[in-house]
Amino acid sequence: MMDCKKALVEADGDFDKAIELLRKKGQKVAANRADRESTEGAVIAKVNANYTKGVIVSLNCETDFVAKNESFVNLANDLAELALTTNSKEELLGKDYKGITVSEKLIEQTGVIGEKIEIGDYRTLEAPFVGSYIHAGNKIGVLTGLSSASANAAEVAKNVAMQAAAMNPIALNEAGVDQATIEKEIEIAKDQLRQEGKPEAMLDNIAKGKLSRFFKDNTLVNQEYIKDNKLSVAAYVKAEAGAEVVGFERVALG
Repeated sequence: MMDCKKALVEADGDFDKAIELLRKKGQKVAANRADRESTEGAVIAKVNANYTKGVIVSLNCETDFVAKNESFVNLANDLAELALTTNSKEELLGKDYKGITVSEKLIEQTGVIGEKIEIGDYRTLEAPFVGSYIHAGNKIGVLTGLSSASANAAEVAKNVAMQAAAMNPIALNEAGVDQATIEKEIEIAKDQLRQEGKPEAMLDNIAKGKLSRFFKDNTLVNQEYIKDNKLSVAAYVKAEAGAEVVGFERVALG
């Protein structure tokens, strides 16, 4: 408020000129804080009206104090809603937001708040049915895509999104795990087996078994479902929605 008052005084009461001064100040502050880390913020996940496309946008700032501010969270929600009409972070930054571009709005808010404000992450997901979940005070956002839209698809998709938020899988299934990670896990398993004194000739077969366990623990559809560990996530979705999980996106702060 003091910044606004000073700007009005400097502009001799000219409201439009005062806004221009504040925006210029924002650009100056943004330049000064460009090298600062913005690891706090708000992660917002939203889905369109027919549940076929979802977005996750993280609006980042420097401190948790700002991240919890109502106006900051409201801005993050507005930008996520706007992101539903875009296909890239660059497109979102160029979108109109109340008469100025999103990029200009972020510069303006940097000047008003005094912290580096930026869009940190931007993800989209399209599927026959997309669900969402926001966890831990806007710290984690998840989208999940199902292969069909059954009567209880919304509940099932949300439950799978909660699973992804809590268990942080590295991929949807085995096919989504990159070869470098697979080779690293095999080597780790072999080193452990050597330390246990296992014969070299047995290492490959035992390591493959350990790799299967790695896939079960770290890929979404193969994980034990957290609400019923007798089922995998894939089995739960099949039983409750007659569908498959076809994709997910997870964004977490920090």
